[in-house]
Amino acid sequence: MNVKRPGKPAKKYSQAARLHDVIRILEARYGATVDEIAEEAQVTRRTVYRDLDAIRDAGYPLVSDKESDGRTLYRFLTGFKKIPPITFSLEELMTLYLCRGQLAFLQGTPFQDDLDAIFGRIRSSLPPRSVAHLERIASAAAPRFQGVRDYQGKKGLLADLRKALLHQYRCKLAYTPPHRETAEYLFDPYTLLFYNSSLYLGGFAHNRSALRLFLVDRVDRVELTAERFEVPDDYTADDLTGSAFGLIEGEGYEMTVRFGSAVAHLVRERHWHPSQTLQEQADGSLLLSLQASGDKEILAWLYSYLPDVEVLQPESLREQFLQGLRSALGGTAAPSDPV
Repeated sequence: MNVKRPGKPAKKYSQAARLHDVIRILEARYGATVDEIAEEAQVTRRTVYRDLDAIRDAGYPLVSDKESDGRTLYRFLTGFKKIPPITFSLEELMTLYLCRGQLAFLQGTPFQDDLDAIFGRIRSSLPPRSVAHLERIASAAAPRFQGVRDYQGKKGLLADLRKALLHQYRCKLAYTPPHRETAEYLFDPYTLLFYNSSLYLGGFAHNRSALRLFLVDRVDRVELTAERFEVPDDYTADDLTGSAFGLIEGEGYEMTVRFGSAVAHLVRERHWHPSQTLQEQADGSLLLSLQASGDKEILAWLYSYLPDVEVLQPESLREQFLQGLRSALGGTAAPSDPV
């Protein structure tokens, strides 16, 4: 008969203790691979991946870097322990919810997942009695959208683009412009641009040896390469659009437009272009002059103010404006009709 001798109870290695060990390993060195963490913590690789996700979800600034030998190192951002805890006033929380609401078109993207995680941590840091008040703050800032793009089908692609932007990985893009064949680009992504509730990817296209903007909706495929790139020190997002009225850059020109008194206040209340000047008229109308490019975007903007808008110069823009009206009316407008 075997008698079990009393001894020390087996160590209970809880997830909390395991996470503490993983955090300690990551803090003690510049970075560690999943295999290194698994060996030191005596757990499986699957467990390490689960723990890394839990650490990231808890708010730790965990990043991963691909090394030249193919290994992936996980590490914390340098100096994060010296960062004081972040707190928010109710006014600041309302502003955060207002900004979040303006990004509702990101529904179904990895960016929406990140926003949900951020606001989940904000909620978890508040006392229970404040959660209901937080919901009231959320309802106090409600956006309204029309013609919103659907990016849910681009979630995986956007996750790859986000990784490329953060870690400066050169990409291979497949892009299909409207009414044209799909083109392949070797591309250095510099900027993710938000414009009119749409996402645009800006950067350097090696095929064209120039900066380019791509509408994310028309990016069919993204392949990250192992090659890194450097963003030029003098680069700014404005380099992507130049003097364009919107996003489409072309040959710039001086334009002057008269807006009738019925809509003059709508134009006066906004800043449309860095070069604009306004001249009030005695009859209540408003003259707007600016130096810009991008005929399609300019014309679409002008048509939104019909019938209280008149193109004064240049003559080429006047003619395009009139031709657009003729086309919309099925060719019934006479060439001599006033603009």
